[in-house]
Amino acid sequence: MAKHIKSIRGMHDVLPDETHRWQAFEAIIRQLMSTYGYREIRMPLVESTDLFCRSIGEVTDIVEKEMYTFKDRNGDMLTLRPEGTASCVRAGIQHGLLHNQVQRLWYNGPMFRHERPQKGRYRQFHQFGVEAYGIATPDIDAEQILISARLWKELGLKNIRLELNTLGSSEARAAYKQVLVDYLQQHYELLDEDSRRRLETNPLRILDSKNPAMQEMLEQAPALFDHLDEESRVQFDKLRTLLDAVGIEYSINPRLVRGLDYYCKTVFEWITDELGAQGTICAGGRYDGLVEQLGGKPTPAVGFALGMERILALLEAQQEQAAETIDVYMVLLGEACELKGLQLAETIRDRLPGLKMLCHCGGGSMKSQMKKADKSGAELALIMGEDELNRQTFTVKYLRSKKEQQNVAFADTADFLADIQQQATTEQT
Repeated sequence: MAKHIKSIRGMHDVLPDETHRWQAFEAIIRQLMSTYGYREIRMPLVESTDLFCRSIGEVTDIVEKEMYTFKDRNGDMLTLRPEGTASCVRAGIQHGLLHNQVQRLWYNGPMFRHERPQKGRYRQFHQFGVEAYGIATPDIDAEQILISARLWKELGLKNIRLELNTLGSSEARAAYKQVLVDYLQQHYELLDEDSRRRLETNPLRILDSKNPAMQEMLEQAPALFDHLDEESRVQFDKLRTLLDAVGIEYSINPRLVRGLDYYCKTVFEWITDELGAQGTICAGGRYDGLVEQLGGKPTPAVGFALGMERILALLEAQQEQAAETIDVYMVLLGEACELKGLQLAETIRDRLPGLKMLCHCGGGSMKSQMKKADKSGAELALIMGEDELNRQTFTVKYLRSKKEQQNVAFADTADFLADIQQQATTEQT
């Protein structure tokens, strides 16, 4: 017997018992972005490898170690997208969406990184991202932080904290890098192997190290905030004033640097302590130079992204997640009832498009069908056998309450179910 093929390590199936949680999350996202005036954009999964080398940075971990890159039949180097911002900027430049325009955009879809799989970190993961182009003032930074804060509220998530920092202009950051490198070289013997490698390529990332043996030394390192340009300092102060005005709590983390080369000025992360090592559930900031870096006209830009798997894991940790159920199970006994039931079910669906109704298929005895009705989680069963067919009625059996069963005429079934739905809605509110 041939060995069955399994999914690739770090790439998971989302099974039917789980998809309703994804669908509910996606529905909240879609509605939320509409209320803030953001429009959806959809980009391809595969892009030119050069796009990510130029945007993310050739010496970042993503480009050096994590990208899925391959040569196609034309000899072109292609990459499965590891993040969404570079693709979004590329699409904006290519289709003339960015120059002298304001765009508020969002996207949602799979990304790919060849990382070591662990809880909350997968090789195929799903990312929801928000991008705004053409606005240089910090009110748009504040708006995006407010969007993320409202998302946590609508999802019912708790115990999430916001950390802020500013990286300053590219010129100020370049000057600070040299100061930092000089300091780290004086403590070279304390650096771990990964930090020694980054010392020559991406020294700011060393500040984000979680190595306990390095923490005291890093706490004494020169602070980027002390080397800021005046424009970045003023912009950051304005952002804090805006957040204070709307009651958003935050803390300043001078070691928050983000792992992608294109960030400048504002950076932020939302963090939880309930997912172990994968505590960052949402992160973003400004990347004012990225559009020009990828061949467009100078355009201010800011955005954030979150990993949907991590959010769903946090929801599962904090809430009782009820399984998706249906409202009505139609029990049909015999061929004549199956035919009539199919007709009536479509009429009911026309009248009540939001009703979740499952019609039994495959035949079987009354006992076996009722077992399946109960297992489905339905609130009630509509039963049609030969007697019901002759009387043109359903027998209604309540499966989750002690109400007595009753009969309802075929012609009145949609109205009867509409009343049931209305009662349930009233009880919930």
